[in-house]
Amino acid sequence: MAPVWAQIAGFATLPHVGGFFGWYLTRSQVPTWFDNLKKPSWRPSNKMFPVVWTTLYTGMGYASYLVWRDLGGFTNEALVPFGLYGTQLILNWTWTPVFFGAHRLKLALINILCLYGTVVGTVVSWYPINKMASLLLVPYLAWLTLASALTYCIWRDNPDKKEK
Repeated sequence: MAPVWAQIAGFATLPHVGGFFGWYLTRSQVPTWFDNLKKPSWRPSNKMFPVVWTTLYTGMGYASYLVWRDLGGFTNEALVPFGLYGTQLILNWTWTPVFFGAHRLKLALINILCLYGTVVGTVVSWYPINKMASLLLVPYLAWLTLASALTYCIWRDNPDKKEK
């Protein structure tokens, strides 16, 4: 078995993989497409997003390690908690290509609302297993609240010509 520090590093790194891949695929869309959209005045600066996501991904990865450790690995009891966690990771990782890559604002809004629900489900399912792990996801929920509102406002203020 790997040393504890390697296990923690692996779990903490996993969320970054999809986040980095999505950024890599769509990074050219920020100056050429995103910067030309109507956005609310309260939106954070583009420079904040990588800092916030790096922090959130590391926290959620470490939290997943705590749950895995406390459940004794990927046991039968881990099916729901890690099923929810895996689902929210996939939804999280697909939001960037849907929004920035495909420019599908309505689909991105649906995606982020489903993501929000699965993160709430993850928090609830993790709480009896490890309260700290559950609490480590609270900043993620706070950021998703802002990101959901931002996605909604961008969708509302930039109607898709094909939808009309």
